Amino acid sequence: MTVEELSKKTWNDFETVLGANGGARGCWCMHWRLSIAEWTEGKGEGNKKAMSRLAQRKPVPGVIVYDDGAPVAWCSLGPRSAFPRLERSPLLSSVDDEPVCALACVFVHKKHRGSGLLPGILEAVCAYAASEGYSTAEGYPVEPPEGKRAGSDTAMTGIASAFLKAGFSEVARPRKDRPIMRRQLT
Repeated sequence: MTVEELSKKTWNDFETVLGANGGARGCWCMHWRLSIAEWTEGKGEGNKKAMSRLAQRKPVPGVIVYDDGAPVAWCSLGPRSAFPRLERSPLLSSVDDEPVCALACVFVHKKHRGSGLLPGILEAVCAYAASEGYSTAEGYPVEPPEGKRAGSDTAMTGIASAFLKAGFSEVARPRKDRPIMRRQLT
């Protein structure tokens, strides 16, 4: 798997991964970047335009993950401070003062969900984060009950079992179904 930064050049691949709805409910991966009022007001086209503006800046707001050249996933990443709503979240509050690369969203294209690609996607994203100078990656996956699948609007942060397979360890569990996981990068 390979990754490419979100840019004008890769925008069509981003749209392919997120689909016509922009991920779950018109999000366009702005959920953690805006207040709930701002996110709701921009739902759909407004959020899409906001992400398009971010895609033209440095640092990039995330990466597209490719499997054999085909776009299969999107990962929104950066320092926790790039995600104000994550910073304010009582559920996912900062564990400590260690600077981390927050993997705020790991959205897999619908035709690839449940295919076992997520650990490889996380590996590729971690390699990218390490190349950008991060020493620690932090994720906020869900852990659905045994035998159940998470919906795309709750699984947008990833699935805990895939994070474990990709070398992450649990560092906190603020709720039964919501671990905070980290991986040291080389």
